[in-house]
Amino acid sequence: MNLQEIQSAKVRLSGVIHNIPLEYTTHFSKVTEAEVFLKCENRQKTGSFKVRGAYNKIAKLIETGKPSSFICASLGNHAQGVAYAASKSGIPTTIVMPKSAPLAKVTAVQGYGVSVVLYGDFFDDAQAHAKKLEKETGAVFIEPFNDYDIIAGQGTIGFEILDNLADADIIVVPTGGGGLLSGVAVAVKSVNKKCQVVGVQAEKAAALVQSYKSKKLTPLNQIYTIADGIAVKRPGDLTYPLIQKYVDQMVTVTDDEIASTVIGLMERTKQIVEPAGASSLAAVICNKINVKGKKVVCVLSGGNIDVGIIHKIIERGLIKRGRQISLAILLQDKPGGLERVSGTIARTNANVIGVRFDRTGVESEINDVVLHVTCEVSGEKHSEEVVAELSKAGFKVL
Repeated sequence: MNLQEIQSAKVRLSGVIHNIPLEYTTHFSKVTEAEVFLKCENRQKTGSFKVRGAYNKIAKLIETGKPSSFICASLGNHAQGVAYAASKSGIPTTIVMPKSAPLAKVTAVQGYGVSVVLYGDFFDDAQAHAKKLEKETGAVFIEPFNDYDIIAGQGTIGFEILDNLADADIIVVPTGGGGLLSGVAVAVKSVNKKCQVVGVQAEKAAALVQSYKSKKLTPLNQIYTIADGIAVKRPGDLTYPLIQKYVDQMVTVTDDEIASTVIGLMERTKQIVEPAGASSLAAVICNKINVKGKKVVCVLSGGNIDVGIIHKIIERGLIKRGRQISLAILLQDKPGGLERVSGTIARTNANVIGVRFDRTGVESEINDVVLHVTCEVSGEKHSEEVVAELSKAGFKVL
């Protein structure tokens, strides 16, 4: 893996992908006291950076002889990249995806005219099944990250960032198996050794972070995160050494921090970014990296968010940002109680969006009831005002 391979990938991708300029964000720059730029791969063809590596790999294979068929395993974004590249070549392709893959990504992959097989609960399960099908069918397997041609394709992002901002101080990259992070790190360090490259993983899917810190490839037995695009149990044995050599720092972010950042991007930049893609900016605005006074580039790696779960992500993000609260209030079970609570909350200008009575979980008087109320508020201070007003009105907030 070297600079020449990434330069060759850049030539293959010329005219195929979008070269998206960096976008400066005033709001997030003020919040972090840094100069924050976004590399918006959520606006890339197929909705993520993955098309870069997939297209580079398939184009290089075709240069040396046309394979009879392709197969790959993916959480969704790599699948779309492979499907897009394969559709251009007319070569039959099978994509194995975990059953947990977002429906939006499954549907998008099928739209390219490839065969989709759903297998297992996690990426690693799907990959094992794809490897089995590879042996049975003789198809050429297209790795999602653990392949030098894939890494080279992803590394072209590093060139584009430095072409836009040669004096960037820090580049922050989401990572699962390590293809994007290792490729960007090799490209950046080959051009500007002073620029720091930082990898970000979800807290409960941090195999690469553990491997980086222990200096030993460390797979995980179990992972859980809303950031499905970086939910990988075992990092690549090709990507890991490159990360260990070229990456300056590895950090984690929580699912709540990711969800809050997804909302922040919607509100402030009017962009839809999937949880995995938002993890880089989450690390910056949640102070996981020292960026004060620096020029920072956050790679937003993808935008293929499932509309079926976006409401859950938004709700989680609102709670994290103090914009939504749930209260349990003890009431006497008699007419007028709900009206009094509602009127009290209305005086604080909070908005009630959910109400539920619980008559079975009360441990005090038999005629008591617990009223569960969910409210929209403007922030933490507003939440405190709501609770204070209810207490003032004589209600017991549990």
